Amino acid sequence: MNRTRSAGAWVLTALTLGGTPMPLAGQTAWADRVTLAERFQIGAIGQRRFTHDQFWRAVAPALASDRFVVTEVGRSMQGRELRTVTFGAGPVKVFLWSQMHGDEATATMALADVLAFLASTEASPLRDRVARDLTVTFLPMLNPDGAEVFQRENAAGIDINRDVRRLSSPEARVLKAVHDRIEPDFGFNLHDQNARTRVGQGEQAAIALLPPPADQARSYGPVRSRARQVAAWLATDFGHAVGGRIARYDDTFNPRAFGDLMQAWGTSTVLIESGALTGDPQKQRLRTLNAAAILGVLEAIAARSYERADPAAYESLPFNQGGASDLLVVGGSLVVPGAGALRADVAINFDDSVARVGGRVREVGDLEGTVALDTLDLSGRFLHPMPDAVLQAGGRVWVPIGSPARFIIRESADPASKELGRLP
Repeated sequence: MNRTRSAGAWVLTALTLGGTPMPLAGQTAWADRVTLAERFQIGAIGQRRFTHDQFWRAVAPALASDRFVVTEVGRSMQGRELRTVTFGAGPVKVFLWSQMHGDEATATMALADVLAFLASTEASPLRDRVARDLTVTFLPMLNPDGAEVFQRENAAGIDINRDVRRLSSPEARVLKAVHDRIEPDFGFNLHDQNARTRVGQGEQAAIALLPPPADQARSYGPVRSRARQVAAWLATDFGHAVGGRIARYDDTFNPRAFGDLMQAWGTSTVLIESGALTGDPQKQRLRTLNAAAILGVLEAIAARSYERADPAAYESLPFNQGGASDLLVVGGSLVVPGAGALRADVAINFDDSVARVGGRVREVGDLEGTVALDTLDLSGRFLHPMPDAVLQAGGRVWVPIGSPARFIIRESADPASKELGRLP
């Protein structure tokens, strides 16, 4: 699954947003929903890192619409407002919450765009159907304190998605209280996953799906079976854009996790994990895919067209597979000052594996068979560490694991030889 590049062709290509599939009767086509997601994208949020204040200021014009009911439902540990936004007055209740991990912002951006579309006054059968048949409650950015510093946990270091039993954090208590108040029929737990995750042994995962289990046996009662049909519908829908890049999330029961317990409480819940796409460092294309799919799945629930989805569309997805390095440099020689040139491959991980910045050495040596998202072939070339990539003490030099992966590529072991490029 590695994308291999030569030293002279270290260029990554981008995925498109897919073709124009045939929709189910009465269902808005994928391409049309992508167009809507792009048209209603809120430009004030164009980076993955944004704060609670920036988010709510960006969506304020949309929320001025009388189509919405905005309710403060609690406060975070540091006192930031947690709000729900409710749309529609139909009999079927749907609950979507995002960013319970503060550094997982893709779906929050997508929800902003969905809200902008729902606020619009232009004619739309999709919007009308959702408003008539569903009551949709959004809880964006459940973890605003984590979002403030772009960290997974809340201000106390608690993983909110592992706090469903104790409800120690105010954010977890709010999520549970909102669920208990609205008693949703369907739930969507919106996350981002590690960008190094692959689809089985294949490509980097763009999306992973899971109708989480409600018990240790991972049984399929009516509630989870309904969630599986929704997941199958989503797998087909996302497949129009990122076919082959969709995985199944591990379905081991976790009694500390909200998705699993919501399934047990009677809400047909689906986890949507956004991974990464090449050339999408701020996840703006994944944002669009999420918004298009959310609009589609709301329409599918309103029309009950998800009931025609084949569970095999979900069950046939490969499982998520982790453990890949971001970049594997092979075929070259590593020049260690004072020791000469050594034949060695170098595995590199980035501090930000989505934006691919802040590379660090993960492993050095014979790395044949090592899995990486990208491979750079430096056969016949020489890697010279830059001064900040080595440790020097007592006249000796080390290349420590975890050091900055900063190298000059030269045509020989001579440090004065011609420079051919730099890494990363």
